[in-house]
Amino acid sequence: MSNPVNQGENIRSLRAETTNSDFTNELIARDSIAFFHQTLSSPVFNVVTKAEGAYIYDGEGKKYLDLHGNGVHTVGYNNPQVIAAIQKQITESLTFAPRRFTNLPAVELAEKLVEIAPKGLNRVLFCPGGSEAIEMAVMLAKLYTGKWKTLSYYGSFHGAGFQAVSIGADAHFREGLGPMMPGAIHLELPDYYRNPWGWRDQQQIDDEYLRQLSTQIEHNPGIAALITEPIFYNSTVPTRYYWEQVQAICRAQGILLIFDEIYTAFGRTGKMFAAEHFITPDIIVIGKGFGGGVVPFAGIIGREELNVLEHKSIGHYTHEKNPLCAAVARAVIDYVETEQLVAHAHELGKYFRAGLEQLQQEFALIGNISGLGLNLAVDLVKDRQSKARATEEAQQLMAFCMNRGISFKLIQGNILNLKPALVITKQEVDAVLETLQEGLRNLS
Repeated sequence: MSNPVNQGENIRSLRAETTNSDFTNELIARDSIAFFHQTLSSPVFNVVTKAEGAYIYDGEGKKYLDLHGNGVHTVGYNNPQVIAAIQKQITESLTFAPRRFTNLPAVELAEKLVEIAPKGLNRVLFCPGGSEAIEMAVMLAKLYTGKWKTLSYYGSFHGAGFQAVSIGADAHFREGLGPMMPGAIHLELPDYYRNPWGWRDQQQIDDEYLRQLSTQIEHNPGIAALITEPIFYNSTVPTRYYWEQVQAICRAQGILLIFDEIYTAFGRTGKMFAAEHFITPDIIVIGKGFGGGVVPFAGIIGREELNVLEHKSIGHYTHEKNPLCAAVARAVIDYVETEQLVAHAHELGKYFRAGLEQLQQEFALIGNISGLGLNLAVDLVKDRQSKARATEEAQQLMAFCMNRGISFKLIQGNILNLKPALVITKQEVDAVLETLQEGLRNLS
């Protein structure tokens, strides 16, 4: 959904909460003059001068534990192993490969992805960014099935390209653009906390959303794919039953199931891929952390039987097999494995969530906690009975935490989006919990 709390003057009002140096103020002013203005990114409210590990640093040298990072900080900023891979690749004088040529880093990366991906996914394709990867996955599904319609969920975000925006259905990115991509059909996002019926039984809730899915398919023949995040953007975790039934319905109708794991892949949820908590889809889309927080890089991993389009081009990108990007992505995977970040995210995520649940017992402002691993969300409410969104309180809490060196994003105006780098420590999680507790006490 569009998020007014993170837009325009609201987000830039955070400047008033900090002391900005002449350097910071001057650079913000230059940014405002140089860039096209757009609500979510420019003008800005602060400056970053360094990013390292789980932290970013502003123009005054103040550091912030970054619980947002646009999702690229999986292995931490400026990761030494990633930087070493870049230096090695540059030293070898292989930083680009034209199309129609291959190279060792790209092939080795593809082979490694097949090795770690859920069983049955054994073909890959790379591209510069997540939006393009979504495009490739959808084009593959349409050409493979011979159908042209898509199913996806209201409120989700799958990228900034025209087809991705059409699929995502966030009004903020669609309004004023005229007709969207034909055949983009949408479903209600499954909601266990605020479903419109006030139900609590998860299977009852699942069955109603599954009924809606079946109805849409029945009345819209020609659907090629259902595109979705396995764990939704607000950290809602559907049940295994839900995804098993979705997959069964799709297979019965010849619809491919595409999991957008641009944010969740490579350990964030306590599994290498979030799909491993549920089912294996037909295609997984990867991005963000895949580039190590250094280069833009993304791709898709799919089933062997989808490899039938050698007469077509669904990913005709200049940097399709960029050896420098491939070396970075391989270093990311190697670091996740050698440092056991998947297990770390699982265990520390449980600890983090337990701490949040203790805060929930202390503060009625916390209505719900959701997520898996280091992919968590805290839903602030005016009161637990009405579940009315506490947007003003969330904004105040975000400003309080920012002042104390904790940076995160708000979703839907009232949900604290807590997605740190996977290198975060238990001591740093404790610091987050203590800061949240202090901020919530101030609000109370």
